[in-house]
Amino acid sequence: MPQLDEKEIRTREVLDWKGLHLLHFSGSSCSQKTRIFLNLKGIPWESHPVNLPAQKNYSPWFLGINPRGLVPVLVHDGRVIIESNDILAYLEEIFPEPPLIPDGKMARATALLREEDDLHLDIRTLTMRFLFPQFVVRKKPSSLKIFAEDEGEIDGRRDPHKEVEIRFWREMAEHGITDAQATEAAGNFRRHLQGLEATLAEHRFLLGDTLSVVDIAWYIYVHRLLSGGYPMARLHPKVETWYQALHRKPEFSKEVREPAPLVWFRKGFHLVQKMRGATLPEVVGF
Repeated sequence: MPQLDEKEIRTREVLDWKGLHLLHFSGSSCSQKTRIFLNLKGIPWESHPVNLPAQKNYSPWFLGINPRGLVPVLVHDGRVIIESNDILAYLEEIFPEPPLIPDGKMARATALLREEDDLHLDIRTLTMRFLFPQFVVRKKPSSLKIFAEDEGEIDGRRDPHKEVEIRFWREMAEHGITDAQATEAAGNFRRHLQGLEATLAEHRFLLGDTLSVVDIAWYIYVHRLLSGGYPMARLHPKVETWYQALHRKPEFSKEVREPAPLVWFRKGFHLVQKMRGATLPEVVGF
């Protein structure tokens, strides 16, 4: 579990924080997943928003808590945990009621969450291509320079995840998100969603007949894909039905709700894509 050793925490003030604190961003998929989990658990927590559009996640203060420059980050009585799925596993252990991993399903839940985590760059690829104009989300060279030169360590060494992050943003700044990248990412999701479709033909939820952390994780991905124009109802109707049932729950829907100006901005962006024949189904051949 990526829990920073105390000596690796350079923003020392958080060592004195008492209770449960979440550093997060409203539109971050991993932050949304964590907030839904907290809602369902009924756990009180203190909010610390991190302004990702302003690239505050690359500030020395934030990198002193998470050298990966990613949200969310959990601080619990001075302990710092930095990966969303590890945060959920930690919270499930500390706050076991109500359970969000059914008895006997820990190994299966872990495997499915690992598959979900492996798709993180794919969801980012589709987000940056189909939800926002790339000039809006491109990282500033000065921010990436600060990030690249930061000397923070995880497990006593420079974290290899950082190189993956830097490469993604630099390549996007150079040539955007290509059709080939978008097609590969969408294909990866289609294969996984076909597996979920088969599961939901047999069960109400993704780990059986009980709501679990796996449903939370995939709800966020499905919501993001739908926002980007993925034809969920046509390709995976059972996943669409499952998603809509979860979306009716306020614990879920309130965490993905967007402000009206952003909703209208995206409608305009999608209209432009449609006029150019550059929607997600058209680009990736769905």
